[in-house]
Amino acid sequence: MSKIITVYFSHSGNTRKIAGQIQRIAGGDIFELKSVEPYPNDYNAVVKKARQELDSDYKPPLKGSPGNIGSYDVIFIGYPVWWGTTPMPVFTFLSEYDFSGKTIAPFCTHEGSRLGRSVTDIARLCPRSKVLNGLAVRGSSVNNSQNEVSAWLNEIGMME
Repeated sequence: MSKIITVYFSHSGNTRKIAGQIQRIAGGDIFELKSVEPYPNDYNAVVKKARQELDSDYKPPLKGSPGNIGSYDVIFIGYPVWWGTTPMPVFTFLSEYDFSGKTIAPFCTHEGSRLGRSVTDIARLCPRSKVLNGLAVRGSSVNNSQNEVSAWLNEIGMME
């Protein structure tokens, strides 16, 4: 039996909802990534800050740690898609650990961009891991996405 953790970054709460659904179905531990300096609540300010971080490849420091990632076989990694990819706190997380031999299952929330280039970026940061097909859930649909989440977990072989 695989040891599983769901690690996610959520700004508006949509990704948190999907992460909770995944953890309830697939089991394992759960950890929310938070940057030391919180993102502003104002939408335009968040968009501007996210763009600046991406353009400068700034990886913001994170609060806390999910513990010994080496003890997990499967890492679900969740995020909203910002500027076509993962938010920079996810890049920070993926850069801080060795995911060699791990299975990574990406999932995201979005408002039209689906997964963007996020799965490609994750695979580039974690070249010695197996990156599975990702799940993209429209942010406005997260409250009614249980069937979509279950179908994806079944498709990637992660139903408990």
